This record gives sequence, C-alpha cells and structure tokens, in this order.
Amino acid sequence: MEKRISKILSSYPGDRSDLIPILQDIQSNFGYLPEEILKEVSSFTRVPESEIYGVASFYSQFSFTPKGKNHIMVCTGTACHVKGADQIKEGIERHLGIEEGRVTPDLEYSIESVGCLGCCALAPCATVNDEIKSNITLKDIKKIFRRRKGKPHLKTIFN
Repeated sequence: MEKRISKILSSYPGDRSDLIPILQDIQSNFGYLPEEILKEVSSFTRVPESEIYGVASFYSQFSFTPKGKNHIMVCTGTACHVKGADQIKEGIERHLGIEEGRVTPDLEYSIESVGCLGCCALAPCATVNDEIKSNITLKDIKKIFRRRKGKPHLKTIFN
C-alpha cells in the first residue's frame, strides 16, 4: 500500500488545492479512502485531517469503507421509489446476505441506495459497476444472480 500512496502523492506538489484530485486518485486506486492514508494526505498537503474528512464526506464519490468488486447502486429517487425500489433493494440484500452499506465477506459485492441515477423512465433501476439494469422486478434478482458453491455470482449477461 505504501508504494501506491507514494506514487500517487509524488504526482502532486502538495498544495492545498491538490486535495480533491489526490482523494480521487486514492479512491480510484484503493476503491475507498483508508484512514491511514488520509493521515499521510494530511501531512503531505498540510490540511488538517478533520478538514479532509469534511471534504470527502461532502462528495458522494468518496467512500470511507471498501466496496465490493461488484458494486450495486439501487436508485431510490421518486420514480424508482414509486415503482418499488425499496423492495428491490431489500430483495438484493436478502439474496446477497448483506445490508446496505456493507460488503460480502469475500469482497465480491456491496450495495448502496442512491438518490437518483437519472434513469427515471426505466424505473425501478440499479447499476452494477457502471451497467444500468432497468425495470427490475423481484424475480429479476434471481435471474441476475446465481449461486455457485453457496456464493452468489453475477450471470454472464451482467458482465
């Protein structure tokens, strides 16, 4: 981990104005913002840790916890909510055996709800990695995921 963070930080002069691009690079490389790395960023940029956490928590692109290899975002905006997004999210949670904001023990899947994916005409919808799944029903959850040796896996049509 130390080599990766050194490489990221060496790309910047260490100015306060570099904070968001640095956080974006860390998020891209690690999948989240590890606490120990944010301490290094604070030292490098001379921005207090509390301020870094304030910036990172303001933007939804940043996460303080690891995400699964396959990250699922279920839209809970108005159109999706009206068409059953809560039931879809709960169905996915049951199927994967995790709650929203969690990751499966094998780090394969994580799930979160988001305010809007901008696909209101396709409601209810979700994304897996950056692929949109539209007009999802509870029956679709079983089609989307299949079990292999007791672990859920995405069907090949989802990749």
